[in-house]
Amino acid sequence: MGYGLSNRTHTHTHTHTHTVGSSAQLLHVSGRMLATRCIVGDLRGRRRLLQGLCLGRQLLLQPPQVSSGGLQPRRHGGSSSSTPAAGASLRTRLALTVTLGGGLLAAWWLLRSEKQQKLQQQRVEQLRKVALGQGNFSLLDHRGQRRSKKDFLGSWVLLYFGFTHCPDICPDELDKLSAVVAALERDTALPLVQPLFITVDPERDDVPALARYVRDFHPRLVALTGTPEEVREAGRDYRVYASAGPRDEDGGYMVDHSILIYLLTPDGLFLDYYNRMKSQEKIEQSIRNHMTNYTPMVT
Repeated sequence: MGYGLSNRTHTHTHTHTHTVGSSAQLLHVSGRMLATRCIVGDLRGRRRLLQGLCLGRQLLLQPPQVSSGGLQPRRHGGSSSSTPAAGASLRTRLALTVTLGGGLLAAWWLLRSEKQQKLQQQRVEQLRKVALGQGNFSLLDHRGQRRSKKDFLGSWVLLYFGFTHCPDICPDELDKLSAVVAALERDTALPLVQPLFITVDPERDDVPALARYVRDFHPRLVALTGTPEEVREAGRDYRVYASAGPRDEDGGYMVDHSILIYLLTPDGLFLDYYNRMKSQEKIEQSIRNHMTNYTPMVT
């Protein structure tokens, strides 16, 4: 009885020890497998990480693709069949934009040109109504030839009224006038300007006196004189004031007169005037502007 109990107890103890040993071995094997899986998993994760880093480095180092539409990012994977359609759509939009913009610009330019022509025509009509320079003078030039206003039609004219015995003002104004004409004629894109001088002292300024006087100024300067009545009529057309002063012991006298330089268009119309305060540069620029905006008179 005691033996049986002892035998059963031994058998149970042996069985328990075997079971515990088997469990320990199983746990040991499972632990090694788990460690192995962790190591393999860790290696796979690192490999994926390295692959991701390499791919990112390639994307950073590769230059972007350049197409007709500008810079395009590179695409990895997926279908690229939509790229030609997108490029064609962009080109179509650009073409429509350019066409529309060109049409608007052309319309703006046309309206602007029509407006400028209308304003210029109104200006011409206003000049026609101005009672200035409407007459047709007929005088003798410094060579003794009869000249009229019609002889200068077709040319821009700078006209000055003065007299040869003027001590300073007339020479200064004629020097300025000559400098303007010389500066403008150096620009071959501009038409020539004809300098013209009409005396307000016909008693002393005859043809020989004018011939001597013009040598000091622009070589194309034309000086005109005539009878007292002819000279007064020419001055009256431009509202020129001229009055001879008292004579001195030698019979000499001064002539008080208006000091203006007149600009005439190729149509013979008065267009602008410049007083003593206008510098050569300002007169030159003014004439350039008038030439640029000039529209011939429609007859």
